[in-house]
Amino acid sequence: MASEGHDAGGSAPGPPKLQFVPFASALDAGFWHQLTQKKLNEYRLDESAKPIQGHYYNGDPPGLPSRLTLEFSAFDTKAHIPARSCPALGSLYNTNTLDSFKKFDKKALLEQAANEIWEAIESGAALDNPVLLNRFLLLTFADLKKYHFYYWFCFPALCLPEGIELVKPPVSIGEKFSKTQVLEFQRSFDAFCQAAGSAPQPYFLIRSSGDSFSMSPLCKFPEIVTDEDKVSLGVYDPSTLAQYPGWPLRNLLVLVALHWGSRVSSLEVVCLRDRTLQGDRDIKHSLSFEIKLPHVAPGQGCPKAVGWEKNQKGGMGPRMVNLSECMDPKRLAESSVDLNLKLMRWRLVPTLDLEKVISTKCLLLGAGTLGCNVARTLMGWGVRNITFVDNAKISYSNPVRQPLYEFEDCLGGGKSKALAAAEKLQRIFPGVTADGCNMSIPMPGHPVNFSEETMNQAAKEVEKLEALIAQHDVVFLLMDTRESRWLPTVIAASQKKLVINAALGFDTFVVMRHGLKKGRPEEAGDPAANVPGSSDLLGSSLFSNIPGYKLGCYFCNDVVAPGDSTRDRTLDQQCTVSRPGLSMIAGALAVELMVSVLQHPEGGYAVASSSDDRMNEPPTSLGLVPHQIRGFLSRFDNVLPVSLAFDKCTACSVKVIDQYEKDGFQFLAKVFNSSHSFLEDLTGLTLLHQETQAAEIWDMSDDEVI
Repeated sequence: MASEGHDAGGSAPGPPKLQFVPFASALDAGFWHQLTQKKLNEYRLDESAKPIQGHYYNGDPPGLPSRLTLEFSAFDTKAHIPARSCPALGSLYNTNTLDSFKKFDKKALLEQAANEIWEAIESGAALDNPVLLNRFLLLTFADLKKYHFYYWFCFPALCLPEGIELVKPPVSIGEKFSKTQVLEFQRSFDAFCQAAGSAPQPYFLIRSSGDSFSMSPLCKFPEIVTDEDKVSLGVYDPSTLAQYPGWPLRNLLVLVALHWGSRVSSLEVVCLRDRTLQGDRDIKHSLSFEIKLPHVAPGQGCPKAVGWEKNQKGGMGPRMVNLSECMDPKRLAESSVDLNLKLMRWRLVPTLDLEKVISTKCLLLGAGTLGCNVARTLMGWGVRNITFVDNAKISYSNPVRQPLYEFEDCLGGGKSKALAAAEKLQRIFPGVTADGCNMSIPMPGHPVNFSEETMNQAAKEVEKLEALIAQHDVVFLLMDTRESRWLPTVIAASQKKLVINAALGFDTFVVMRHGLKKGRPEEAGDPAANVPGSSDLLGSSLFSNIPGYKLGCYFCNDVVAPGDSTRDRTLDQQCTVSRPGLSMIAGALAVELMVSVLQHPEGGYAVASSSDDRMNEPPTSLGLVPHQIRGFLSRFDNVLPVSLAFDKCTACSVKVIDQYEKDGFQFLAKVFNSSHSFLEDLTGLTLLHQETQAAEIWDMSDDEVI
């Protein structure tokens, strides 16, 4: 037998010495999964000791090791202990690197734990709370990239210098006691546990007289040792070997030797083993033996301690468990995807609200170059719910610029972009919920009044788009044409949804958030609050202190209504011809803008940051929350302009939103089928043009007079 487990001088001449069976650690997969979550979300870089709880069972059949078990509930020291088990209190030391794990001062750690046990023994605290004798240590390193867990378990045991001399060797109580005595012993122990709260008691005193037994807590020893009845020491024993008690007895004997060694020269010990065989309870295999009790003088200092567990090869060293092979690959991928995000919080952004980002449902209108890049960046941020809307098919020019498609997707006329993009996201990461909707978006300047069938189809598409926007939290406008962005802008403004817009030129781009102009509680009593106009321009800076509800949308800088921009286009005008890296830059910035908005306590109502704010204290842990980002790749430069909402905007002005909410599709059909003049007349742009023209004529007349 191993020297540390049975170290009481078994090879030395003289009387036989008592030997002990050491604990074998049993750490189940649930413990490691829980440690993973604790490391990522709570411990982070903290290597200080953490309280944990294990338990040991005394009903295993012969041949099994004495197990100290740690389950997923080990991190809750108040968790319920399984039936017929005793608790053990421990300290977890989780290191940040494998090198730290290897270099950890294990000798000092053991000595510290031994001193704590000795102090509990010497002060008498362990007499009142014997669980203090069952301390353990667990040193770990969690490699969360590979899901390899390195660990070294220690159950500190104090060693008496001369060991424990056996007076009578171990025998089963079935041999020593009569059947009546065995049943009475069992009944008495159950009554003792019931009085103590039903849980098995790790240590107890046994007073016997004839066939009767009674059990008492350790602290009662001074009261009962003077009785004429025989007093024995009981231990709830996890060992399954016929001749050797388990490890928990070691520290108990040190306590007894210190406190009672001067009064008792020899002591009977009963190691209770409570098995269930074929449905019947059996304690007859419990051990009984008698020891010569040494005397330990107070004040002599803490005895030497042992307890580090040997590895699978029988040497002094740690163990390693590889959970990557037994984990569900999808769960493994999900944990790994979130790892980078959680690492960001450890040192860089401790206030980052990841749950707010991950739970955001994103609707991507457009599954082309911008849509593909936005989707990949959203997945990098852990977003789990993404829906694509597009009516195009994948062409041969797409895969090199649009990273969700491959050459095979172009064959046979090409797959639907929206459906193929959703399918590819789920192949990249099965944990994402990705959907594709193959539909076109009705647009101003693209009439739908040719037939009743065309009108019905347009109405269904509008209804579907309204439902999709309602089901999502953030809407990304990533389409090829300006007019295709009009309808979702109107619907999202009406539903008070955050809109992130991205558009490309050849070497320029704009990324912006639309203002949330409605629904702010403190503005409800101010009818002018949602209608910024010339008074706002006079009272506010264009570059700072503009709240989100006063920010403009993509169409607010226009003085004409959107129309058919695809008519009479040459080949280079029909395609979005951009520098290849531009869409990746703009797509990434669109997602980063969304995340920054989500991290701001005001969300979409956040005051817009401008270029002037770059040297100021940022409003969120991630930095600025701009209204617009306009990039110039030829100069490798970005600016952060801020613009107010235009009260005559053809998409988000109060007149347009009110008309849409009042008349629904009837209003939209007029917009689709009419020329520019309908929206311009509605919003007042026509009158504005007339006034401008009149002013120009008047100025020219003055010149002529002069």
